[in-house]
Amino acid sequence: MEFGGFEKFTLIDFPGKIACMVYTIGCPFRCPYCHNPELVDETCTTRIDESVILKFLDERKGMIDGIVITGGEPTMHGPKLISFMREVKQRNFLIKLDTNGVHPEFIQEVIKENLADYIAMDIKSPLSKYSQTVARPVDIHAIKSSIEVIMGSDIPYEFRTTIVRSMLSVEDIEEIGREIKGAANYYLQKFVPTKILNPQFLKKVTYNDEEFARIQTMMGHYVSFCGIR
Repeated sequence: MEFGGFEKFTLIDFPGKIACMVYTIGCPFRCPYCHNPELVDETCTTRIDESVILKFLDERKGMIDGIVITGGEPTMHGPKLISFMREVKQRNFLIKLDTNGVHPEFIQEVIKENLADYIAMDIKSPLSKYSQTVARPVDIHAIKSSIEVIMGSDIPYEFRTTIVRSMLSVEDIEEIGREIKGAANYYLQKFVPTKILNPQFLKKVTYNDEEFARIQTMMGHYVSFCGIR
């Protein structure tokens, strides 16, 4: 398997762990605020063979705890990524999987084989607005199934939403709360206008800190913990 990016060190992407991070290529969504636009389609010019990553892990035993697999959308890569994750687990490293939930069957397989130690799923919007938000047709049943599979597992997890004021009203965010009611961890991610898929979103304004605090309190009625990033 080939990856489109590789970071050798991160302290912030795998909660409580020292990790490296790999980026898969390709995504079925076209979120205008995407921070990794070069990974969205499969024309990405950077190609890193998995052997490079595995060699790095072999050389870092006892120095890092694990690896974050992000994207793009990792679950698009099916058996190839499952095989890579098995190789990582055989080396006794922890794995955090980032996903948009489009392939619940992949998540089920990962959980069944104990290949992930932490799962982070992006919740783009209320289910009713998904296609509008990600600018592509979406199988809403797949998204809902992924939420249910993750919440029903014993694996530590989080749901998270990038908050763009022009795309998500407070009412929309509360609807997300109802759809993930009972979840363990949920994070409101502030939209940071840097490198994104749609440059027009550089002009969009997010909620201010006071508004975020009110939204955090509101979401606390639906989930066990709501944080702000």
